[in-house]
Amino acid sequence: MANASIKTSAQLRTAFLEFFEQHEHKCVSSSPLVPGNDPTLLFTNAGMVQFKDVFLGQDKRNYKRATSSQRCVRAGGKHNDLENVGYTARHHTFFEMLGNFSFGDYFKRDAIQYAWEFLTEVVGLPEERLWVTVFEDDDETTDIWLKEMKISPDRFSKIGAKDNFWSMGDTGPCGPCSEIFYDHGADVPGGPPGTPEEDGDRYIEIWNLVFMQYNRDKSGKMTPLPHPSVDTGMGLERLAAILQGVHNNYEIDLFQHIIKTIAELAQCQDLENKSLRVIADHIRACSFLIVDGVIPANEGRGYVLRRIIRRAIRHGHKLGLREPFFYQLVDVLNQEMGAAYPELTKAQAQVEKILKQEEIRFAETLDQGMQILSAEIKQLKGKVIPGDVVFKLYDTYGFPIDLTADVAREHALDIDREGYDTAMEKQREMARASSAFDIDYNDSIDLQGKTEFVGYDALDNDNSKILNIIIDGEQCQQLAVSDATAMIILDSTPFYAESGGQVGDSGTITTATGAQFDVINTQKNGDVFVHIGQLVKGSLTTGDVVRTQVSQTKRSDIACNHSATHLLHAALRTVLGDHVQQKGSLVDEQKLRFDFSHFEAITAEQLQTIENLVNQQIRNNHRVETKLMDIDAAKESGAMALFGEKYADKVRVLSMSDFSVELCGGTHVSRTGDIGLMKITAESGVAAGVRRVEAMTGQGALAYIERNEQQMDNSASLLKGNRDSLFDKVSALLDRSKKLEKELEQLKGKLANAQSGELSDNAVEIGGLKVLAAKLEGVDAKGLRDTMDQLKSKLGSCAIVLAVVNGDKVSLAAGVSKDSIKRLKAGDLVNSVASQVGGKGGGRPDMAMAGGNQPENLEKALAAVPSWVENQLE
Repeated sequence: MANASIKTSAQLRTAFLEFFEQHEHKCVSSSPLVPGNDPTLLFTNAGMVQFKDVFLGQDKRNYKRATSSQRCVRAGGKHNDLENVGYTARHHTFFEMLGNFSFGDYFKRDAIQYAWEFLTEVVGLPEERLWVTVFEDDDETTDIWLKEMKISPDRFSKIGAKDNFWSMGDTGPCGPCSEIFYDHGADVPGGPPGTPEEDGDRYIEIWNLVFMQYNRDKSGKMTPLPHPSVDTGMGLERLAAILQGVHNNYEIDLFQHIIKTIAELAQCQDLENKSLRVIADHIRACSFLIVDGVIPANEGRGYVLRRIIRRAIRHGHKLGLREPFFYQLVDVLNQEMGAAYPELTKAQAQVEKILKQEEIRFAETLDQGMQILSAEIKQLKGKVIPGDVVFKLYDTYGFPIDLTADVAREHALDIDREGYDTAMEKQREMARASSAFDIDYNDSIDLQGKTEFVGYDALDNDNSKILNIIIDGEQCQQLAVSDATAMIILDSTPFYAESGGQVGDSGTITTATGAQFDVINTQKNGDVFVHIGQLVKGSLTTGDVVRTQVSQTKRSDIACNHSATHLLHAALRTVLGDHVQQKGSLVDEQKLRFDFSHFEAITAEQLQTIENLVNQQIRNNHRVETKLMDIDAAKESGAMALFGEKYADKVRVLSMSDFSVELCGGTHVSRTGDIGLMKITAESGVAAGVRRVEAMTGQGALAYIERNEQQMDNSASLLKGNRDSLFDKVSALLDRSKKLEKELEQLKGKLANAQSGELSDNAVEIGGLKVLAAKLEGVDAKGLRDTMDQLKSKLGSCAIVLAVVNGDKVSLAAGVSKDSIKRLKAGDLVNSVASQVGGKGGGRPDMAMAGGNQPENLEKALAAVPSWVENQLE
């Protein structure tokens, strides 16, 4: 029997971690869903990801055993379960992987014993329900299970390498697996693992034990590792389903509260509706992706997030939810998982804001796109939606391909993926053609080799050698004076080539014989620097030794702007939050432009705070230090790197005190004080979830401020010259406004009088009181009170409730004639109605006000007033 004390998913998570802590495992927190500086992975998709470098021997920890509950996402790249989510019992975009790990410590025997003890003794699963598989050639593991653990051969099978041999890649660590399955019973279709019927749902894998035993080289040869390791993983949701006596993961506690909330919003009675399950799964993935810094975008991780959000919104649309609803589920999710993951609680408001904005944005085109898709489906002659239609829905209405595939599946249709891919590639080719690379040369030219950059420490060099000359795309031996633009390639150069958002240097290349080549730009092709410009004197020949001289003024101005960009990045993260990540930049001699992930416009107050923070760091005059470091050491130092970027083993770390530490290969000032001043000149949105800040530094910033001051002075002079005229106009407008206000008050009085006359006939007599409950139209709070006063005068002994609705707000007023306040209180009367419309109120015994936010209940609440009064009088 299962352990009755472990009922909830939270209890299961705690029991697992505590079990392995008792066996000397270090409990390690879940790493973010975005793998740190690992471009090979889109998302963290298994518990071992954060220990990858440990297994590879590239990272050392002060422990050899670890356990974790790792949050994972599989919704892009190699591991993409998105299209199946909601339609099967166990596919999820987001799930939790319980794991225990050994880094060269224990191996197969202990790993197997731990797993078996936890499942059969701690959790209490019956042994006769557990089935074990091993790799077909792993006799050692076979003997441990059959001879030592005494597993019945009837519940044991050997499986081939496809399912039971794990590898990190084509080369590197690898080894056999042993998996534990749970038998859900004969009433569920499916056969044991390894049989032709294994795809059924009867036998479900719950634990995978991976034994990293070998190192595989390029030839395929495997040699034993000197320190074999263990990597295990068990799905929390799968085991929770078993312990809670259900066969479908969506029926466990982690999902049910969310599903019931969605059902209430949609007024859906069928809790097994697939759309409810899709939305419940997707709110988990979307919320935690945003917590870990992913913002909806049109590429990379941000696009995967956008796909998941839009799929959820479409399923809400299918349930009849036309108003923003998805963001409202974050609070329910926090109730379920906030205790285990406090970072969700901390970021809840931000997650809600981002999801709501994305939902509103997509809702604008969802209806139109669905109409087009429905029309295409109706006139479809075959069973496949054409690729150009699928692409149009994506390109024009923002429908990701899997969303269209989702709709197609509901109509028993397929989509033309090949046609979609063709249309997509055609668009990409057009984009590439419109942004062709500036360097143009014949493909036969050999640009192999390397240019040594010597421009960090000096702006000139007397010993550069010409390796190549290119004119009109052709390689030449000699360059003479002409109007043609040419390209010079040198073996060493102080010219910085355009890279990382920083523009290329300009300057001159000269010879002792008087030749001069004016460099207007410098670009990079692989390891080769290409100096683009024009020869204005003499001639140049391949092999010439030349003097190179960078424009000092331009380089200095660029350095000021580039260093300010780093300070701006740090200030943005300080003021707006750690979700801010660089999405692009441009640094030239005139200005800086910085694009970054953020979900809303920056307020004027925030911009001023950011600017002040940067200028404070400039005034602090920090030394700007650069160090060449190993990439791992750079990460440990806290240096900020761009996610997805691939860095060399040696990287350049740029520090400005502790305020800004980043990886950067650009050129910079020596001290922050050299920047002088930074002035933000613009803030704007450039794409969904991406903002842009533009700024100027140094002399350019001063000139910008002076221009603005001059414009303000001119405006002040103009205003002074027209002051008398303006005063006359303003005075006339004020008189006009007062006259209109007086007329409006008179009209409101007439309206109140008219409504009171109509309503007084609707009063009913109860116990000697005239009782009236009514809803008014077109009046404000004052009009409500005025109407009340007039009705009290007309009705005599009375009890009255009046209401007015404005949007989703209800305003209430109650009045009781003074001769009746000993029998009835206006405050009690108004609260009897307010409590039914989501509010409360109070006031004098003869007059009370209240409000509420549930106008849909108002009619019923007003109808109940006579009965309430009658009960009070009795």
